[in-house]
Amino acid sequence: MAGFFTGPIKHEAPEPLEGPVVPTIVGGTVLWFVLFLVQLPFYGWFDDHGHTWWVWTCLAGGGLGLIGIWYVRRRDAALKRAAAALPEPRETTGEPQSS
Repeated sequence: MAGFFTGPIKHEAPEPLEGPVVPTIVGGTVLWFVLFLVQLPFYGWFDDHGHTWWVWTCLAGGGLGLIGIWYVRRRDAALKRAAAALPEPRETTGEPQSS
């Protein structure tokens, strides 16, 4: 198995995908909380069948999602601050600049 992980890399790693990260995390968090609330009235059935972990997994997913929202909002703000701090590129026309 060790031979599988050795050797030269044959291709470059792809660029990371950037998309609407904050709305994605918010949507997933809302979904976890909705699933928790939908299952809550049936807690007795889950308890009788030994599946209460389903309910608590949804609550844990919602709680971790809140941490994720906090994290990605801070990351997004930091990326925007870093982009604003970069100097704007000047247009080049190919003509020599006069001093």
